[in-house]
Amino acid sequence: MNTPQPDNRSMARRAAFGSFLGSVVEYYDFFIYGSAAALVFNKIFFPSDDPMAGTLAALATFGVGYIARPIGALLFGHLGDRLGRKQVLMMTLLLMGLATFTIGLLPTHAIIGAWAPALLVLCRLLQGLSAGGEQVGASLLTMEHAPGKNKAFYTSWLINGASMGSILATSVFIPLSMLSEEQLLAWGWRIPFLLSAVMVAITWIIRRGVDESPEFMAKKHDASQIPVLEMFSKEWRAFVVVFCCALICSVSSLVIIFGLSWATNNQQVDRASMLSAIAASQVVALVCQPLFGLLADRIGKKRIFAAGSLACCAGVFLFLWSITTGQIGLIIFSTVLLKGIVYSAPNALWPSFYAEMFSIRVRYTGVGLATQLSFIVAGFSPSVCYALLGDGHAWLPVGYFIGGLALVAAIAALLSRPASEPAAERPHAALAQRA
Repeated sequence: MNTPQPDNRSMARRAAFGSFLGSVVEYYDFFIYGSAAALVFNKIFFPSDDPMAGTLAALATFGVGYIARPIGALLFGHLGDRLGRKQVLMMTLLLMGLATFTIGLLPTHAIIGAWAPALLVLCRLLQGLSAGGEQVGASLLTMEHAPGKNKAFYTSWLINGASMGSILATSVFIPLSMLSEEQLLAWGWRIPFLLSAVMVAITWIIRRGVDESPEFMAKKHDASQIPVLEMFSKEWRAFVVVFCCALICSVSSLVIIFGLSWATNNQQVDRASMLSAIAASQVVALVCQPLFGLLADRIGKKRIFAAGSLACCAGVFLFLWSITTGQIGLIIFSTVLLKGIVYSAPNALWPSFYAEMFSIRVRYTGVGLATQLSFIVAGFSPSVCYALLGDGHAWLPVGYFIGGLALVAAIAALLSRPASEPAAERPHAALAQRA
């Protein structure tokens, strides 16, 4: 592959920055929703005599967004493989911003009754629909602009955008958590949702200056007519592998959604302390993710992804146990170790790692649909974790559940192969030739 000229590198950096900002918006929007679902939605949208029932209902709406994501992946993936990445990304950005801003304006259950949670779920579905096409499209636009030997490093900045979005979301809720209960429930929770409009406007301006993917433009004349059918008929093995690898995202839901809710509602951990631990882990991830991207570009994405996933298997048990101790220092350490360091390895690599398993003709559809279907598991994993708790203290089944998903992701990564790999170089092909 020829070394990109300076202007191409400049566009690659601009694409990476635009994707970084888009990822900031997406994850800010998603995680302010997750934080609100864990802290306040059970009281203002799902009031109940049983606090646990209200919490479960609120967390279930977080998972509802993940149901819409495969639909968004199918819709925007088809458009992305047929029309291009950039046009789709402009649409998903506006849809995400509109849904999030609207949540900040919704009346509560006390004002309009059952219509309040219904409208909340509708907005959450729109968030999920846009997210189904946003992050995958952004990762492809970045990867397909990036220099050949630095794709993992460039796309790791997309994930840094996700970490930054989570940092912003968590940081906004830290001062809000210090408000009185009455102030937080009356108006405080609305502020993070309304602020998202500023980030959407900035991202829109930056993204307009990014060119369409050069790889897509080179193959545009040969675009698949129905990408989803071609993907399932010719590249279904890659679909299964990516689906299993993407289960690693349940680790993020464990920390940011379930861990926050369980620690503050069931283990009497201070809200501000738990939010600070999560924010600290995301700051560490900002450093670790590009480093893992650089390392993977040199020694291979498969090795780093699998090793990080295996480390997560052990990390989830330390994280859950630390919460039961109530020791803030230990909680911060375990949260940073799991979410900030070991989870950063697979998380930094997935945009380029998954994309390389599919051909350009079905890449948007294949990566999008496989990951978003897998993300449904991540979306509902907080609710499953709560169901596994029993009386609220049996945390080991939660560890086995999330640790098991991480193990599946590691095994799938070891079985993966890039779409461009010649058949003769594949292990099973070599064995067949010897036979």
